[in-house]
Amino acid sequence: MTKRITAAVVAASLGFFALGAAPAKADDPYWQCVTFARMFSGINIFGDAWTWWNQAVDRLRTGHAPETGSVLVFRPEGRMSRGHVAVVSDILTDRVIRVTHANWGGSRGKVEENVTVVDVSRGGDWSQVKVWYNPIHDLGSTVYPTYGFIYKNARDAFDAGAEVGAAANGTTGTRRR
Repeated sequence: MTKRITAAVVAASLGFFALGAAPAKADDPYWQCVTFARMFSGINIFGDAWTWWNQAVDRLRTGHAPETGSVLVFRPEGRMSRGHVAVVSDILTDRVIRVTHANWGGSRGKVEENVTVVDVSRGGDWSQVKVWYNPIHDLGSTVYPTYGFIYKNARDAFDAGAEVGAAANGTTGTRRR
């Protein structure tokens, strides 16, 4: 419980440094979250955001801890019927990160940089998050379910590295998901 309160306090204090979105121009590009996340992260997955998790599980490393450059995959729910993807741009604490993403809430079709996201799950596994909502200058009230994080490096490369490391240490390699 203390970690959740600390995370909320950190997130609230970060809000004081948030900048407002620039006014839109007619010739500005309209970004979808998947197109932006694919280009920004280098993770070459296509399709609706909610499909990214199942596509990644067998060919990329996935998990429940943020890493800079990884993609946080939101589950579809309510008005977010196709899910959402956001690229981790900074890790502030074990329960607070910043993401850069596109087409979110009050910034339809726009890219938002370094948006605060707080893990509000009971187990600290990033399965439920709250996202900074700039129009109200606070964390939004909605709790969003997530699948987890997709990491840029391929599963095979990670597994090979784990096995080499295990062999060097005289232990058995383990496969993480």
